[in-house]
Amino acid sequence: MSNDAVVLTSVTKTYGAGDHAVTALGGVSLTLPAGTFTAIMGPSGSGKSTLLQCAAGLDRPDSGSVVLGGTELTGLSETALTLLRRDRIGFVFQQFNLLPMLTAEQNVMLPLRLAGRKPAREAVREALGRVGLADRAHHRPSEMSGGQQQRVALARALITRPDVLFGDEPTGALDSSTGREVLGLLRSLVDRAGQTVVMVTHDPVAASFADRVVFLADGRLSGELVRPTAQEIAERMTMLEEIPC
Repeated sequence: MSNDAVVLTSVTKTYGAGDHAVTALGGVSLTLPAGTFTAIMGPSGSGKSTLLQCAAGLDRPDSGSVVLGGTELTGLSETALTLLRRDRIGFVFQQFNLLPMLTAEQNVMLPLRLAGRKPAREAVREALGRVGLADRAHHRPSEMSGGQQQRVALARALITRPDVLFGDEPTGALDSSTGREVLGLLRSLVDRAGQTVVMVTHDPVAASFADRVVFLADGRLSGELVRPTAQEIAERMTMLEEIPC
């Protein structure tokens, strides 16, 4: 069996048409190994969010191939793609997207309920325990800090035991100290549980928690760094932002 969580091959994506067409991805090929933490970075408009959406099955590329855990996504029907996202992919976004009237426990249960599965209370408590919130199960979002709410969102994403956890600026709404706590948690999920994490970020400190940082510029890969420091990442980003269009 392949040890690759996601494989993108010659993926292209264009928005608009004619003179207004914008190429978000121009033939990107990228392999994301299972059990690793990858950060995706690039200047504004470089295509990093589009890359994440195509890799996660949230958007379909115009051409090319996306394979997740051995399953080719690009040929799936909308129904099959929806089922795959529900069962095998986890999402964490900048905004926590918790339902305010539900407790932490109820928010974590939600993906299972939507899938027509009866949530096991022990599994929900285990998921909250993995993110350090076993004692907050009955608290509503308004009774928790931003960092705690993001941890609930993480537990909700992990309850289905996804193949890959995708994060789109998951610490963007948090202060630096709380953000580092959440990043440390993501790091531990990779190191201790073998979770695969793919994260888009603009923050060199956040990216330094990853095993590998992949850089995009103008919809194309522009190199990578392995186990870099925040300073090395910042220097690479400065170089990319200084390249004339």
